[in-house]
Amino acid sequence: MAGDVAAFLTRVKSRFQRLLERPSTVDLKKYAEVLASIQWREERVAKLSDAELTEAAKELRGKAAKGLDAQGMVELCALGREAARRGLDQRPYDMQLVGAMELLHGRVVEMGTGEGKTLAGALAAAGYAVQGRSVHVMSVNDYLARRDAEWMRPVYELLGVSVGWVEQESTPEQRRAAYRCEVTYGAVSEIGFDVLRDRLCVDSADLVQTPPDVALVDEADSVLVDEARVPLVMAGSTDDAQGDPEVAKIVRTLRPGQHYERDEDNRNAWLTSRGAKVVEKALGDIDLYSGDHSDRLAAVNAALHAHALLQRDVDYIVRDGKVHLINTSRGRIALLQRWPDGLQAAVEAKERLKPTESGEVLDSISVQGLVGRYQRVCGMTGTAQAVAEQLREFYELKVSVIPPNKPCVREDEPDRIYDTVERKEAALVAEIVAQHKTGRPILVGTMDVAESERIAEKLTEAGVESVVLNAKNDAQEAAIVADAGAHAAVTVSTQMAGRGTDIRLGGADGDDNDHDKVADLGGLYVIACGHYPSSRLDNQLRGRSGRQGDPGGSVVFASLADELVVQYAPEAEAGSDPEDDGRYDDDVTAQRFIEHAQRVAEGVHLDIHRNTWRYTRLIEHQRDLVLAYRDDVLRTDLAARQLAERSPARWKELAEKLDDEMLTKVARQIVLFHLDQRWSRHLAFLSDVRETIHLRALARETPIDEFHRAAIGEFRGILKEVGELSGETLESAEIGADGVDLETAGLRRPTSTWTYMVHDNPFDSDAEQALQRVRASMRKVKAGRS
Repeated sequence: MAGDVAAFLTRVKSRFQRLLERPSTVDLKKYAEVLASIQWREERVAKLSDAELTEAAKELRGKAAKGLDAQGMVELCALGREAARRGLDQRPYDMQLVGAMELLHGRVVEMGTGEGKTLAGALAAAGYAVQGRSVHVMSVNDYLARRDAEWMRPVYELLGVSVGWVEQESTPEQRRAAYRCEVTYGAVSEIGFDVLRDRLCVDSADLVQTPPDVALVDEADSVLVDEARVPLVMAGSTDDAQGDPEVAKIVRTLRPGQHYERDEDNRNAWLTSRGAKVVEKALGDIDLYSGDHSDRLAAVNAALHAHALLQRDVDYIVRDGKVHLINTSRGRIALLQRWPDGLQAAVEAKERLKPTESGEVLDSISVQGLVGRYQRVCGMTGTAQAVAEQLREFYELKVSVIPPNKPCVREDEPDRIYDTVERKEAALVAEIVAQHKTGRPILVGTMDVAESERIAEKLTEAGVESVVLNAKNDAQEAAIVADAGAHAAVTVSTQMAGRGTDIRLGGADGDDNDHDKVADLGGLYVIACGHYPSSRLDNQLRGRSGRQGDPGGSVVFASLADELVVQYAPEAEAGSDPEDDGRYDDDVTAQRFIEHAQRVAEGVHLDIHRNTWRYTRLIEHQRDLVLAYRDDVLRTDLAARQLAERSPARWKELAEKLDDEMLTKVARQIVLFHLDQRWSRHLAFLSDVRETIHLRALARETPIDEFHRAAIGEFRGILKEVGELSGETLESAEIGADGVDLETAGLRRPTSTWTYMVHDNPFDSDAEQALQRVRASMRKVKAGRS
């Protein structure tokens, strides 16, 4: 009884704590005195020369070595404001300074589109730098990382802060130089890949990164939530595991409902008994489900998933003879991203393309694991409130909402809801034609590449020329987005999250007259072709209009046949009959179903994130232990001491021929080889365990507990085994004046390595699939009884 009461009180306390920690708008009263002091100090700083300004920032470093106190914060903001005015011809608003100060307190700040997040982030990064800390500013892609680093460079230089950036094309020397700067910009994936590459170094001189300290994350909700479960992978060359063109050809002939079935969420597909017979006969009358043909069964399942669940121009596009995945949260190509090898090869076989290289996974790290390495994490985005709970749960981060510099006067109209997609799109095109005649610029937000091209084609047929921005032409995105506010412009785009470019009324090169002309027409009009699976993406799209007090408007055209509704609220129906054009006039019931579908979608994605992290958290812990040992081997003589103790006779023999430096190097190479190889084998083992863990669910065992039990048992003997294998190699390998010849001893490292991101399996985990089938069977039984 006492235990039940304690548990109840704990739950109440937890809920009360979450209530207290809900994000709220920053109380400007506590900053009123600070902002007044900054303005007073700013008048004195304005009289300094550039050299004196830099010297003043240098003096601040001496005072801020142990952190910035209230006076130090005032000094930093005054110097930063003046540096921005001189270097960028921009005087930061008070709200930008408040945003920078909240970042310096380790928060995720929500600042609306056009409110100057980039400059606020730069001032915060400089603030950390003057405290002697190293800052990695994580962007969502290479373009934004380089743009922001070059754009903010004048501010950093005036403050005496060094800045660099890394991108996909950077050489090891350029990377090393960039990471030695006080502030380093880079795409989160590129920074993660550098971590993985460093983990394969056998000489400390080859390392490029410095120890992680402060991570300042741009588009924090996208990086920390949407991509948190995406594993970044370092692979090594092996024999290619290619997709089977024969299997792909057979699967192409299968028909849904007859040869295979899909679940109601369209996240899994499986052969019917009839379909299995067709496939078995086509493969030479084999028994797919016997142990002798497990490899063909895996190939068939992968080919079926590629055929039935992945759509070209929705989940991926084909360009230059290669399959390119589409980042669903941004509507653009996911560079270097792929599905796990079997599924990737199946999609390539489906499209009759040459298979890409595959190989063994040498190491991997999730984005969440990568960010978790840093001592301090902060971030900024336009939409953080909706994910405040996840940020608190997974990162212990709090959200601060920064009020806009000028009130938002954008008019957000109620949804216009239709009965079918066809009628919705007809009404949407008619609305665009009508608004276009007035000259008002229009931004149309679509769900995917296929829809963006379909809408653009319909607009052309209606006599309206438009510019399309999607994964097929994302290289031109900055120019397209920048001109979306020009007079009479019509821009059709996939998701706008992370586009990183403001839309100025009148266009990028327009003057004040152009701005005022468009403002008089009502500003940028944003039209959405439906609701996204996340309310944050809706808000990202709306937020492109009404920047800095400009007029603007937005509206969502939705239907009860939209994919979001069909997938997550299949029981949806309206509370009234539609009008002649298919529109439901102020139908509260239809609106509630659409909102319900979006909430369910958000809940599903949160469950996937939470479930994935439960599996990967243990792996991250084991990786930390292995890396701590690896770092000791790489930087000290630990390997030499251990091998000398394990094989004293052989060590003495080698010591007579080699000097201490060479002998230490030999020991290090041997131990690192076996450590890296054993860790790679461990990852492969864990992958196999998770792939078959659904069998535990059917046996009424808890999958996560069984996974942990297997993972811990396998890991327990790794370092001991590495020591034994290293001792055997020391005894048997040829070791001369030039060191150890590992290849002759049959210990060859991969001849090539490459990095990529594994797209989180677009289907449910095997455990969830198995349980879903059990539930479906129970529903059928229940329905039969009733």
